[in-house]
Amino acid sequence: MFPGEEAVNGLVQHVVVVGGGSAGWIAACRLAAQAKRSGSGVRVTLVESTNVPTIGVGEGTWPTMRNTLAKIGITETDFIRSCDAAFKQGARFVGWTDGSPADGYYHPLNPPAGATEIDLAPHWLHRPATEAADFASWVDFQATLCDAGLAPKTILMPEYAGHANYAYHLDAGKFATLLRDHAVDNLGVEHVLGDVVRPHMADNGDITDIELGDGRRLAGDLFVDCTGFAALLIGGVYGVPFRRCSDVLFADRAMAMQVPYDGEDDDITCHTVSTAQDAGWIWDIGLWTRRGVGHVYSSAHTSDDAAEAALRRYVGPRADGLSVRRIGIDAGHRERFWQNNCVAVGLSAGFIEPLEASALMLIETSMDAIADRFPRTRSAMDVMAHQFNDTFRHHWQRIIEFLKLHYVLTKRTDTAFWRDNTAPSSIPDGLRERLDLWRHHSPAPQDFDHAREVFSWPSYQYVLHGMQFASDYPRVDAASPDAVMAGRFVARNDRARADLLHRAPRHRDLLRAVRDHGLQLV
Repeated sequence: MFPGEEAVNGLVQHVVVVGGGSAGWIAACRLAAQAKRSGSGVRVTLVESTNVPTIGVGEGTWPTMRNTLAKIGITETDFIRSCDAAFKQGARFVGWTDGSPADGYYHPLNPPAGATEIDLAPHWLHRPATEAADFASWVDFQATLCDAGLAPKTILMPEYAGHANYAYHLDAGKFATLLRDHAVDNLGVEHVLGDVVRPHMADNGDITDIELGDGRRLAGDLFVDCTGFAALLIGGVYGVPFRRCSDVLFADRAMAMQVPYDGEDDDITCHTVSTAQDAGWIWDIGLWTRRGVGHVYSSAHTSDDAAEAALRRYVGPRADGLSVRRIGIDAGHRERFWQNNCVAVGLSAGFIEPLEASALMLIETSMDAIADRFPRTRSAMDVMAHQFNDTFRHHWQRIIEFLKLHYVLTKRTDTAFWRDNTAPSSIPDGLRERLDLWRHHSPAPQDFDHAREVFSWPSYQYVLHGMQFASDYPRVDAASPDAVMAGRFVARNDRARADLLHRAPRHRDLLRAVRDHGLQLV
């Protein structure tokens, strides 16, 4: 055998995505678009059952979604029109710190001003008493846009560009339909309907093909498991263990409700609102035609009936006659995500409460890793699988820690749920260690051991200082070059705030203009 002959004989030429929904169709679109761009000739087939409904709780996205849509070739205009989408500029957390009427802070999507040049946190901490401003507003202008209900861009700006960083809120069912149609009509993805009844395996443990209920067999070189909680391949075939984190994140239930607006011209909130409850929290997001509202809670701290009553109280009279959809949360992730020639993406890889909207981001990040470094040979697959598993174990650990951060900083002691969340035994060692450091040193890139963290240091700063974390950073000399630079960035932020308050459009008005006229193509 000549050098390289084995690799040539093991070319990866056909990918079979098992399962639809957002995960399956994002996977198919990313792989097919990448194959089309590179001319690799890789074929993509997606097989899905007609009997499995889309979970559809992941209606919040990250700014990464703009890159994903651009990579697969969907215009922002088509996306907004097809998915009842709205713009998202961050999240506001209400009642998480002490539960008082004035308790609330923002985690905007913009980083603090000058983030690549200076850390403004110590300067904010020791600002003059006359500058009474919350951290998010002092270091950036985006919280002000959210308060004013203003959009992150104008109708004259190109698609996927804005004067502020932004993501989206979307209808998950309509999003999956848009992706499916684009994949089949424009990217050449083969769409097969059928129920997987059994896989067929090679001697080395690889899946050679999957057999459907009608006897058809689909052969492939790489199988992407997007079968949701069922995890038919990564769990059912390979038995990869599931690592639970219920000792850290207590929420194990959710119920969702679709709430109509009172009128056609109602304001559409341009950020996610997360409001603390006695045993969890309620999300509230605005779409073009409705609001998506849901209650995430711990069944160890409240009953389903009490949780539903809390949700209906939050929504108010609009909840009368509306049904709720109940969702179980088995919080955790697989110990491995890529086994042999099978990789799990989406709910089959893991799921935790939707605080900070990480579900769709993890799908995108997974597919970036697979599509951008696609294994052209079976021999390369094992190396890539090892890298993938290491990377995503790290990502999951950091996401769990970041979500826990929102709970451990609370000063609430009014219910057992909030008291239990501050118990030292429920705090991961890595998070506890960093919290000790952050009492005296502002979060910085050096505090993390991965080059591309899913939540970077600005996110930690927004939550820490939004929740009034007790910090004792060294005082900065007001005459120092750093202080002068900080003053320039704060002044620049104030000018941008004043400018955008004058010219940024109302959120609903921009969405209406996009639907009527469309955005400019890049």
